[in-house]
Amino acid sequence: MNLDLVGRRAMVTGSSGGIGAAVAQRLVDEGCAVLVHGRDPERVGRVAARLHAADGVVDVVLGDLADDDAAGTVAEQALAWGVEILVNNAGPFAEHDWETAEPAAWLDAINGNVVSAVRIIQALVPRMRERGWGRVVNVGSRAATTPLPNMVEYSAAKAAVVNMTTSLAQHLAGSGITANTVSPGVIVTDGMRQMFEDGAAARGWPGQWTELEPLVVAEYAPNPTGRLGTAEDIAAAIAFLVSPLAGYINGINLRVDGGIASVP
Repeated sequence: MNLDLVGRRAMVTGSSGGIGAAVAQRLVDEGCAVLVHGRDPERVGRVAARLHAADGVVDVVLGDLADDDAAGTVAEQALAWGVEILVNNAGPFAEHDWETAEPAAWLDAINGNVVSAVRIIQALVPRMRERGWGRVVNVGSRAATTPLPNMVEYSAAKAAVVNMTTSLAQHLAGSGITANTVSPGVIVTDGMRQMFEDGAAARGWPGQWTELEPLVVAEYAPNPTGRLGTAEDIAAAIAFLVSPLAGYINGINLRVDGGIASVP
C-alpha cells in the first residue's frame, strides 16, 4: 500500500534502537525524511548510517528530553528540519512495585514519559498549525489499560500519555493535525530479551532465548495471537497513523498487543 508519505518530514524520539529505530526505518522505507533522535551519539549514528545506506534522507539530533534546556535544543533543530510528523517514542521504564517505588521514581516516570513528550509537542505543534497539517503519535503501553504490578509508576505514566493525547486531539480540532496513541504489548527488543535472560534462573527457566520465548508467551504474555510482538509490528501501525490515509483517525489509543489486554 502506498501511504502517500513521500517527501514528508518526521522526527522519531528515542530512535537509537528498539521500537524507535524500527519506526524510523519504516518511515524511510515509505519515503519520509527522518530526524533520528537519542542521547548516545554512537547508537544514534549507527541507526542514521543504516538509514543512509537504504537511501534515506536522514539527520540526527541529540538531547535528553527530560531536561528543559536539552529538549529546547532538540526542538529548535526539529523546527529547522521542518518536522511535520512527530512520533514520541522516548520514555524510560523501571521495575518497581508499590513498596519499592519511591516518590522520586514516580516523578522520573512522569517527566520521562509525559512531560518529555509535552515539551516537544508544545514546541512543534504551532508550526504544524501554520501549515494546516501534521501528525502526532505518542507511544503508550498495554500497561496504560492493564497496569503492571511490577511497573506501577510506569503504568500510571503511560495512562497519562493516553489521556493527554486524547486531550491534544480535542485541542487541535479543525487544525488538520491528528493526535493518536499506539500502545504496544510485549515487544521483542534487545532490552526485553536481556531482561528475561537475566531473570531466567530465578524463574527456573532456560537461559537461551530460543527456549525462553515460548515460556514468555505462555506464562508472562499469553495472548490470542499466540506470539510476542515485534518492533516492526509497531512501526507498521505508526506509519499508517501518520499518513494522509489516516486523516479521520484521531484521539484513539490503538493497542498493538496481540489481544493481550483482553486476556483475563
